[in-house]
Amino acid sequence: MPDGLYERDILAWSQHQADLLRRVARGERVNEVDWAHVVEEIEDVGLSELNAVRSYLRLMLVHLLKVHGWPDSAAADHWRREIMSFQSDAAQRFAPSMRQLIDLGALYVRAVKELKGAKFDGMEPRPWPEASPVGLDALLNEDGDVLEAQFKTEGQRP
Repeated sequence: MPDGLYERDILAWSQHQADLLRRVARGERVNEVDWAHVVEEIEDVGLSELNAVRSYLRLMLVHLLKVHGWPDSAAADHWRREIMSFQSDAAQRFAPSMRQLIDLGALYVRAVKELKGAKFDGMEPRPWPEASPVGLDALLNEDGDVLEAQFKTEGQRP
């Protein structure tokens, strides 16, 4: 392996390592595989996907909170479109093994904190639901109108 290639050019390194691994898979003896970094990168691929799904879910929650908090805002239709875009991206990248690693309660708390002190159109938001009124399956699968309705229902409770 070229010395320091991993640090200098990750793309060139990954292409070189992929070529070496293909050769190993064909039964060739190859001594240049950078096993330590290959293992690290394989682990990072999964974590990157998990973090992307978490991020899309948090962004969905932020935008659902915005629609709930400021339903009459001129930006509400934009927020609704964003919710659907984030949902599509999250669903596309979601894998079943992620379910046990996604703490929706913590994501909801982060979403609420992100909007702390926010005002739109000079208005304070309506009160947020104390906890997320939607679950993981709903966030990944339900129509935007259904998600919005669940926030409205939760927000009207005493």
